[in-house]
Amino acid sequence: MSAYAGFSKPGYGAQGGDDSGGFMADGSQQGSQSGGKAYQDESLRPVTVKQIVEAEEGYSGGDFKIDGASAPQVTFVGQIRSVNAQATNITLKIDDGTGQIEVKKWIDGDKPEDPDAYELDSHVRVWGRLKSFSNKRHVGAHVIRPVADFNEVNYHMLEATYVHLFFTRGPLGGAGGAQQNGGANGDSMFVDGGAGYDGGASQNASKLTRCTPGAKKMFNFLSSAPGSNEGVDINIVTSSTGMSTRDVLSAADELLGQGLIYTTLNDETWAILEY
Repeated sequence: MSAYAGFSKPGYGAQGGDDSGGFMADGSQQGSQSGGKAYQDESLRPVTVKQIVEAEEGYSGGDFKIDGASAPQVTFVGQIRSVNAQATNITLKIDDGTGQIEVKKWIDGDKPEDPDAYELDSHVRVWGRLKSFSNKRHVGAHVIRPVADFNEVNYHMLEATYVHLFFTRGPLGGAGGAQQNGGANGDSMFVDGGAGYDGGASQNASKLTRCTPGAKKMFNFLSSAPGSNEGVDINIVTSSTGMSTRDVLSAADELLGQGLIYTTLNDETWAILEY
C-alpha cells in the first residue's frame, strides 16, 4: 500500500525495472533505492498523457516537472494506436483520451519481445521515464503490461487526479484551496477551463505557437471546415490545402500530440478537439 496524504490505494503493481514504489505525500517512498538521490526524486507519478506532453523541462537532459514537482518516473494507462518493431526497440503510440505519446521499450537480447503481443486498441499500463530527444519527448518504458480489468482505467484516472490536486491545491483537508499554485484557474490535467473560460481558444493559440507551419496550416483548415461530427478525411485535407499525404500525416501526429485534434471514423479522419 502507498498513501497520498490520507488516501490509500491498492497496488496494480509494476514488478520490474526501476519502478519499485510510488509517490508519497511526505516525500518518502516504498521500495529500495540506489544511493545518491533523495527518495522524492525517484517517486513514481501517476499521470495523464496531456500532463506528459505539457511537462516542463528545465534544461536539455534535466528532470521533467509536472505541477511544479519533479516527475522522472511516471505510470499511465492508455490504448495502443500503433506498433513499430525495430531491431533494438518496440515503439508504441499510446492514447489515453487526453493526448498521444510514443513509448519505447528496449529489447533485451535474453528476452526477445513479440510485437504480436501488443494488440491494437487494447489497453495497457506503462511504467517508465520521461525522455526527450531532438525536441521530441517520449517515455522510455521499463514495463508494459495489458490491462485485464477495465476498472483499472477508471482507477488510474482517479489516482492521477488526486495527485494533481495534491500538488496544485494542497493536502486533503488543507487550507490551500483553489488559491494555491493557481488552483481552479491553473493548468488542467485533462482539458482546459475555469473562470473566464473562452472555449479553449487561448489554450489552442498557445499550443499552436509551438507547432510547425504545416501543423498550423492543417489546424487552421480543420477549424474553418464545415462542422461535422465525423471529422475531415485526409483526402479532403490534401486537396484543400495542397499538402502532400506525408505532410498531412506528420502534421496530424503533431496536432494529436498537442491535444489539439482527435481521430474520428478512422486514423485518417480528424476533428478539432473543442474543450
